[in-house]
Amino acid sequence: MDQRRALLILLAAFGGLFALFLVAMMVVVGSATGSPAVALRGKAKVGVVEVTDTITDTKEFTEKLRRFVDQHEIKAIVVRIDSPGGSVGASQEMRAEIIRAREKKKVVASLGNVAASGGFYAAVGADKVVANPGTLTGSIGVIMQHPVVADLMKAAKVDMQTYTSGSLKDSGSAFRHPTPMEQTYLQGITTEIHQQFVAAVAESRGLEREKVMTVADGRVITGQTAKELGLVDELGTVWDAAVLALKLAEVPGEPDLVYPPKKGGFLAELMEVGAAAMVKAWRAESPLQGLGTAWPGLVLPRGTDVR
Repeated sequence: MDQRRALLILLAAFGGLFALFLVAMMVVVGSATGSPAVALRGKAKVGVVEVTDTITDTKEFTEKLRRFVDQHEIKAIVVRIDSPGGSVGASQEMRAEIIRAREKKKVVASLGNVAASGGFYAAVGADKVVANPGTLTGSIGVIMQHPVVADLMKAAKVDMQTYTSGSLKDSGSAFRHPTPMEQTYLQGITTEIHQQFVAAVAESRGLEREKVMTVADGRVITGQTAKELGLVDELGTVWDAAVLALKLAEVPGEPDLVYPPKKGGFLAELMEVGAAAMVKAWRAESPLQGLGTAWPGLVLPRGTDVR
């Protein structure tokens, strides 16, 4: 690819950025002046907070949820969950934040492809739960894992010397096999957290503990089965969840789904679009386009997860 062609591609990418900037500015000005193109009549704004991937931290989720709670124009909130679960503490915090948000606005959980374990733990904090018939949910259980490489170290003639202030301080160490006392201790923690999970589901869903226990063995169930068991209120999409949220809030009109702005704001979105355009243009001209790229993943030992 010669220099002239590269320059043309670069100019085209930044030209597209500038055009997007002008369009966005017109939208912003239009909304400020009440333009009918952006002012949706007969519609009520419903904030949508998304929970995706593994749940390990709640900072971003909490910020987005509280922002919608404080915005007067947001009449209700949908928490869209598409997560296989995650850490115990983070899942419990999400549920607590959703319950807190309900003090000011109606909140409905919408379950996507997967809303299992910690994802379901968070969902039950909402006023109502909506799932697709084929949503994979449930998985009311807890797992604690740690590797044991003691035999490998022995074969390599490597030893690990540990000094502790108590007999249980290094429980779960990867450098030796656990003692019977440690196995009982760690299993006790797992069981206690599981009981907390079951209690939270029973309380939030208004179910008897015994009924929850019938499916609290870690199994994954479909949205259809979850509804039959009382773990889900309705079957439907994120749109149906938004309609239900407005109904609970007693607000007339169809929902206008509002998503939080991307991190970094409008300028960051423009830069992202421009970068994508440049990469696409480069791939179209690059002799390496057919080779592909693979990035190795990093597998870390798991701690205690809600699964």
